[in-house]
This record gives sequence, structure tokens and C-alpha cells, in this order.
Amino acid sequence: MVSTSRPPEAQNSGCQYLPCPISLDATRSPNQELLPLTAQINSRDCLEIGGCDVPALVQQFGSPLYILDEETLRTACRQYQDAFKRHYPGASQVLYASKAWSCLAVDAIVGSEGLGIDVVSGGELYTALQAGINPNKLYLHGNNKSIAELTLAVEANCIVVVDNWQELHNLAKEKSGISKPIRIMLRLTPGIECHTHEYIRTGHLDSKFGFDPSQLDEIFRFVSQQSTLNCLGLHAHIGSQIFERQPHQDLAGVMVEWLNRANGYGLPVSELNLGGGLGIRYVESDDPPSIEEWVKTICEAIQAAAQARALPLPKLLCEPGRSLIGSACVTAYTIGSTKVVPGIRTYVAVDGGMSDNPRPITYQSVYRAVVANRMSEPSTQKVTIAGKHCESGDILVKAIDLPEVKSGDTLVIMGTGAYNYSMASNYNRLPRSAAVVVSRGEANLIVRRETYQDLIQQDCLPVRLKQS
Repeated sequence: MVSTSRPPEAQNSGCQYLPCPISLDATRSPNQELLPLTAQINSRDCLEIGGCDVPALVQQFGSPLYILDEETLRTACRQYQDAFKRHYPGASQVLYASKAWSCLAVDAIVGSEGLGIDVVSGGELYTALQAGINPNKLYLHGNNKSIAELTLAVEANCIVVVDNWQELHNLAKEKSGISKPIRIMLRLTPGIECHTHEYIRTGHLDSKFGFDPSQLDEIFRFVSQQSTLNCLGLHAHIGSQIFERQPHQDLAGVMVEWLNRANGYGLPVSELNLGGGLGIRYVESDDPPSIEEWVKTICEAIQAAAQARALPLPKLLCEPGRSLIGSACVTAYTIGSTKVVPGIRTYVAVDGGMSDNPRPITYQSVYRAVVANRMSEPSTQKVTIAGKHCESGDILVKAIDLPEVKSGDTLVIMGTGAYNYSMASNYNRLPRSAAVVVSRGEANLIVRRETYQDLIQQDCLPVRLKQS
């Protein structure tokens, strides 16, 4: 009989502390450049992250399991802020693009490091507010915000990043309960393209996001006439998983020119948000700039552009997501069946797949993996890691060299912090996975694993359809 009850960790009333075994003579993992900063191999030849034995975590919390390394996330937050202090003499604010992973614990961690949060829906905004984030550091994005979402943002006194004319008119008419002008930024499409996946390029003119720059004068004129609006700044974003620096240099020049034009209409525009998009290493051949290099690039470009126009330095904002949290998380699976297709391929199946990581089937994304309970064993076979969903395309990793795997082994896929949990689904009615945050030998549950009962929680069965 299949049990549908919660696993042991979910029977607790809250997110409880659970200790994990720590090795005293651990050594660094040979895959450390793709793993979180605290990754080690312990005396059991197992992968350890945050001082926690990964196979032991799977035993305690089940699999698939998202494992977030708190130290790696906090380090990335500090690297961004420290780089701005070194390279930009003006004011700055780093925002976390929470669409990468929005949950109470993640928002609380980045908020405690002084970051603001970029949200793109009422749900992400509500989560950030519940996590205790200062509304002055919350920026609501989105190309089709509902009236309810705009109202939530205005009532919470957040900043609204206006994306289109309809939204601008809706906010301009908003008067109920407003004691002071609504703070807004204007999102503009810069017409700058970069080499990334077609679906995650947002800066080119043919994009659903942002005002067309050919309408700048009309937009600025309209906003300058609205007493209910306080236009703080301008926003643009050119895409995601970007390795190039030149597009961001180009963007800085374009945005300073826009700021200059806005000031000509008497608008108090003093902030520029250059978006995010810095890529991370998913495989050994990936070569993105470091956080330091990326920040230095945009800071120098903004300073040069402002100096050329004799303008004071604007407050400079950016909104990284993937480069903050992507490398801070891994996903642990339990290996099940193996299928050998002679002369063609060996499939190794795990207990998750496209429902907990849709990026391979959606974006053709590539990942690396290790067998976490036998880290030192040599790789002797080339396999394809298949998910368990009823889709031929549910493949997590193609043609990877691993040790001889066995049913019950713990497989860890690296770099799964960004757009895995946040894009997870219940496809094939699989319950969504649990997540833990690890630090200094402690593991805390931050997302409970769903149960079968959870899957039907929102279902409604009309009386006339009930089977007798």
C-alpha cells in the first residue's frame, strides 16, 4: 500500500532544526568550481554541503531535495554590495530578482544582507512583505499587472516599475487612500541584444516588456503632468544568463541619455536600474565575468556617460537573480532504474525530472552531476540522466561520465538554485519537492514536501460526478 502521509520532517508544525553528521577530516571536492562554496568530501566519501552530509539529508528529508547553501548565497550578496562600494562613488542599491526563487527563507536571507527585492507578481510581493522586507526596497515589475497587484503595491508603499501605457493611466487615476504621490520607475526597451536563449532576451525592441523608446517624449510629458505620480527613475533589462560585458556598457550610455531627456521635462529622475542577467557556470566551459568584473563594468560606464553630459551621478540599481542564488543550490535525487540501449545509450532514471527542473526541456539547459555517496570513485560509464515523467524529452543531463551507478545511489545536480523551485510544477501529479537551507552543520526545512492530499486540496468534485 502506498502511503500518502507527510514524511517525518513535514509532520512538525514548523521548519525545525535537524542536525546532520559532519566529517572532521573532509577535503575539497574536485568539482568545487560548480558546487556551492562549502562543498567537501567527507570521510564516508560523501558530498557535504554546509557541513551536512548530502545522502544523510536525503534519508531525513526524502528526494528530490533542493539543498540551499546559506554561505554561498550570503557571499554573493556581499560580493555585489562590496563591488559597488569599491567602484561607484554615488549611491547604489542591489535588488534580488526573486523570480529566480521566491520563498520566505530566501527573501529573509537576502533582506538581512541589505538587499532589496525585485518582485514580478502580487504573490512574490506578498511573500517579500511577509518575510519582513522594507517596502522602500521592494520594486514591482510585470508587463500586465492587475489592478489588485497595483493596489497591493501602492498600499504597501512599494515602488512600481511601470511597463506600459495602460498601467501608467491606471496609476495616474489612482487616488483612493493615497496621501502622497505613487513612486514609480519607467521601464524602457533599449534595443540592445545579447547572445543568449531567444526566450530570455528582453532588451531587443521586439519584446513584450517596456515602453518603446520612440515614445520617450510623449511618456515623459504625460508623467510630468500627473500630480499623483513621482517618477524616481528609469529601468531597462537586456536578458538573462549573459556572459558579455559590452551590452551592459552600451545600456549604461543609453540610459544616461534617457535620464537627461527626462530631466528636460522637469521629472525628478535620479535613479537608473540596469537590470541583471549576469550568467553563472553550469558546465566547465562556461566563462561568465565575475560579480566584481560585472559591477565594475556598469559602474565605469555610468560614470563615463554621466561625466560626458555633465550630469550628477544617479543612484545606481541592479537586480541580479541567477548570479546570487543559482550556484548556491543543488538538487539531490535517488537513482532508480537503468536501461541500456546497446550501442546507443544508457539511461539512468531518477525520482524527479522536469517537474522540479524544467529548464533542460524548456531552454535546452545543460547541467553537471555527481554521485554524492561515492564521490571519489572514477567515472567509468557515460550515461543519460532521465526523469520519471511521461515525456520522452524529460532528460536532465545528456551523455555525462559517472561512476557505475546503482539503484539507491544519491545523484546531485549542481547549479539548480535559479528557476528550478520557482518554475516547478505538479506535472503527472508529482508532489513538489522539499527544500532545506544548510549552514554550519545544521539543516532547516524551508519548503515542505507536498503530499498526495496537497495535490487535491484545491480540486472540487461536483456532487453529480461522485461515484456511488
